[in-house]
Amino acid sequence: MKLNFNGVLLFVTLVILTSCLNEHDPDHSHDSSFYIDYRSLKGLSDGIAVIELDPEAPDFGNISSRLELGVGVLPHHIYYNQNAKKMFTTALGGSYLYEIKTGEDQNGLPKLIDATPIDTGENTVGENLFFTNDGRYFMTFMGGAGGPKDGSIGVFNANNNQLIKTIKAPIQANPNQFIMYPHGISVNEEKGLMMVTSTIHPDLTTGLGNTCTLLDLNTYEIKETYRVADSPTDMSAPVEVLLLRGKFPQYALATTMIGGDIWIAPYNTTTKKYDAFTKLFDGSTQGLGWALEMYIDDSNKLYVSFADPGKVLVFDLSNLPQLKLLKTFDADKGAHHMAFFKTKSGKEVVAVQNNLLDLPNLNSGTISVIDINTGKTLGTVDLRNRYGILPESIEGTNGPSNYMHH
Repeated sequence: MKLNFNGVLLFVTLVILTSCLNEHDPDHSHDSSFYIDYRSLKGLSDGIAVIELDPEAPDFGNISSRLELGVGVLPHHIYYNQNAKKMFTTALGGSYLYEIKTGEDQNGLPKLIDATPIDTGENTVGENLFFTNDGRYFMTFMGGAGGPKDGSIGVFNANNNQLIKTIKAPIQANPNQFIMYPHGISVNEEKGLMMVTSTIHPDLTTGLGNTCTLLDLNTYEIKETYRVADSPTDMSAPVEVLLLRGKFPQYALATTMIGGDIWIAPYNTTTKKYDAFTKLFDGSTQGLGWALEMYIDDSNKLYVSFADPGKVLVFDLSNLPQLKLLKTFDADKGAHHMAFFKTKSGKEVVAVQNNLLDLPNLNSGTISVIDINTGKTLGTVDLRNRYGILPESIEGTNGPSNYMHH
C-alpha cells in the first residue's frame, strides 16, 4: 500500500499538538517548575510565567514560558479547579478573572498557551477563589461595583464560567451584618458555611475593614459579622481566613494585615456558627507585621507569612486553640504566597514569593527557596533585577502545591 507521506506527517503533528494543548494536564511531572503571576516594572504587559525553582537545577531561576495579559492587568492569584484540570488567575485590573490554557513544549516542560477573560458582571478588583464540590466557585471582589464602601462575592458555574449571582450586603443597609472590601474567603461545605474578610478599599486609602462575615453557603444569607480587632476603631484589615475542616479541629483562623496577628474562633455545634474571634498570636511581640497567607503542608503544620520584615512562621496545629511556634524562616520583605516541593536530591523546601502590591519596603521582588528542615535559604531568584518584574503569586505546574490554603 502506498502511503501519502505528507498526509501521515500532518496527522502525526496534529495528534502531538492535540495531546500537548490541554486546558491543564497535571499528569506529567515537572515538580520544580512553577507558575507565577507577575507585574512589569517597565510599563510593559503584566502576565504569567513558568519558572524553575529548584536551586539544584542548572536552570534555577530561568523563565521558560510567558503569557502576556496586558498592561495594568495586575494578575493576583493563581488557582486550580477541583480536579486540577483547569487553571485560573484573578486580577486587580483588566477583566478581573481569566481561565489559563497550558500545554507542554518539546522538552516536556509546562508552556502557557492563552488566557480567556471571564465576564464578572459589575464586579471589580478580583481577589480570591474557592471551588466547591457541587460545581460552583466563589470569588471575592474587593472593589464590588466601585463604591467607597463596596465589595461583593461572585458565584460562578464551574462548568461554563457563567456568573450565577452577585452577593452584596452594603454596610449602609445594615452596619451589623455586611460585606465590605472582601479579600480572603474560605468554605466548609460539610457545614454549609462560607466566610470572607473585610480588608481594605482597592485604592488603599479610602477605607479599611476589621471584620469577617459568615454566610450560608446555599442561601447566601449572612449569619454573622465578627469583629477581628482589638476595638471597633482598630482597623486591623483581616486579609485571609481559613475554616479548618476534615481531620482538623473545627476552628476559623484569620490573619490581619495591619494588625499583624493571627485570630481564632471555635465552631459552636449548638448555634451552628462560630463564636467570637480572639487573638491567638500577637505579631508585634515577635517584631512582626503584615500577617498575610496561611498554608498547611503535608505534615499538617501551619505556615504563615509576615511581610514585614519578611518571615515565615511554622506552627503546630495539633493542640488548638493553643498554637505552638515551631520554626521561623527568613525570607525577604514582602513575604507572601508559598509553594511546597522537593528538590532533585529530595530536600523538602518551601518557595516564598516576596512582594505585596509593590508597596514600599514590602516589594523585594524575590522568591526565596528555604529548606523546611534546616531553615537554610538554598537559593534566591531576584526577579526585580533579573527580569524587571515583581512576582504577585505562585502555584505548582502539577496542581496545587499545598495541602490546604483557603
